[in-house]
Amino acid sequence: MARILLVHGAFGRAAVWDRVAAGLRAAGHDVEAIDLPGQGDDDTPVAEVTLDRYAQRVCQALADGPPAVLVGHSMGGMVITQAAASCPEHVDRLVYVAAFLPADGESLIDLTHRPEGAGDAVQANLVVEGDPPVATMPDAAAREGLLHCCDEEAAAWAISLRGAQPVAPFTHPVRLDGDAFAALPRAYVMCLQDRAIKPALQRLMLERAGCDPVLEIDTDHSVWASRPQELVAALDRLAV
Repeated sequence: MARILLVHGAFGRAAVWDRVAAGLRAAGHDVEAIDLPGQGDDDTPVAEVTLDRYAQRVCQALADGPPAVLVGHSMGGMVITQAAASCPEHVDRLVYVAAFLPADGESLIDLTHRPEGAGDAVQANLVVEGDPPVATMPDAAAREGLLHCCDEEAAAWAISLRGAQPVAPFTHPVRLDGDAFAALPRAYVMCLQDRAIKPALQRLMLERAGCDPVLEIDTDHSVWASRPQELVAALDRLAV
């Protein structure tokens, strides 16, 4: 069985993975989910939150054991990409779950501006305040844009875990080089009803990155809440 490290997306925290992690552990995997800097229980000041700090946190967690299957959801795809480029020796493979998958020099904002992602449910509903800027998203917009396939219990649970999101990491481009990173296997779990990262954008990113295999789940962006058991089955398959 595999060691699996789970990385949450924007507005998230480690606890969003609780229902998926339980299923993966029941399948025999060694599973850890982490809070990224400035999110969840991590108290890193907003002014110090960067994509590099996110990647450093992931590499620190990876260094505590054997090479891991590194899984990122949504913005977490940016994070696992930069982390894997920084410490490829600690990564067994990369798995993107309805996630941003950048090429060298791309930021998350760059990807959202591609025509394949036009009209997503996040950009129009962000409320950005403060200096340094922090984004929030109203609960009703999150329910409609990110959680529309969830039942009421799952949606309420997911919304209870949401927090504010430092904006700076959205603007930071990844820096990718090295043969070790390029050689890492990568797979993708598409969410076919995703309103946050449109399926057309997911397809563009996974195809140019050479993801194989690609698995599909017919659900919304927050698959860890709407279809946790299907995601468990997908990750269990991809981890071996």
